[in-house]
Amino acid sequence: MSAAEAFLGRIVVRARKIRAIRPDGFVLCLIGTVIASTVLPCQGASAAIFHALAVLAIGGLFFLQGARLSREAVVNGLMHWRLHLVTAATTFLCFPLLGLTLSALVPTALPAPLWAGVLFLCALPSTVQSSIALTSIGKGNVAGAVCSATLSSLAGIIVTPVLFGALARLHGGAINPQGIWQIVLQLLAPFAAGHLLRPWIGGWAARNRAVLSVTDRSSILLVVYTAFSAAVVHGVWHQMPLATMGVLAAAMILLLASGLLIAVSGSRALGLGAADEVAVVFCGSQKSLVSGVPIASALFGGAALGPLLLPIMIYHPLQLVVCAWLARRYAAAAVVAVECGGLGGGER
Repeated sequence: MSAAEAFLGRIVVRARKIRAIRPDGFVLCLIGTVIASTVLPCQGASAAIFHALAVLAIGGLFFLQGARLSREAVVNGLMHWRLHLVTAATTFLCFPLLGLTLSALVPTALPAPLWAGVLFLCALPSTVQSSIALTSIGKGNVAGAVCSATLSSLAGIIVTPVLFGALARLHGGAINPQGIWQIVLQLLAPFAAGHLLRPWIGGWAARNRAVLSVTDRSSILLVVYTAFSAAVVHGVWHQMPLATMGVLAAAMILLLASGLLIAVSGSRALGLGAADEVAVVFCGSQKSLVSGVPIASALFGGAALGPLLLPIMIYHPLQLVVCAWLARRYAAAAVVAVECGGLGGGER
């Protein structure tokens, strides 16, 4: 092959990679929702109506999540305790410690409401859909990821508000105890009801997963619109200059990089195989916007909710972009390992 042909071949490969990089539709919808709430915020009676609709939508979201939860997947995955241990430790221990350390080292870098949002982000559970998808792309332990992400998401309904309450007190703030009761009523009760009805509606939920995914995301967009409308009415963008948003973005990059490093180090310290490491990395570093928005909505309301959600709304697209690139690297490494002697299953 001539040098010219080799050069053209590299150009074709790069062009294909560029075409494969498409913006996430949900991220674009989130950006559009924030813009809409900035330009046309709901106020007065319309704000009360949107709030009521958001509460109903979130209740429906968790009801359907309960209906889709497979007990068999949870039971079958519980045996792999080392994978779940390092994932849970990264999600619910290391991230909160990172958030507290960061806020203690540079307390004046961000306003207090944004630091509260950072600590709330650190207390959130892992995602389910994206963790599993990324693990699959990275040739990892998909069954372990299903169980680990599901357990994290389920535990987060209770663990996240309690953990965030402790973090807020350490940081000099507090949450309203009434918010915990709202979590039970708005999130846990619909989830439990959906799961109890799974024998009758589980098949329907599984067959209509694509449609229900749209419903789930629409619920989140409705809450985001309501929250940011209230924040805009109270002048949130006047309180958050561009420089502050840049600092917040840098903090999110640092948190994600630290979380990924901890997940990799923890899985290797426990002697997990390459496939398990992939599952730990993506389940441990991902933070759930789908769980975070409803929990924040139940704990807080009005103008306070907007700044609280800003960190997770920056972290969410960041984790998708970075982890998608990392998943492709893991997949390429697995292919090379197999070609060099079949080492991809459990050795590096």
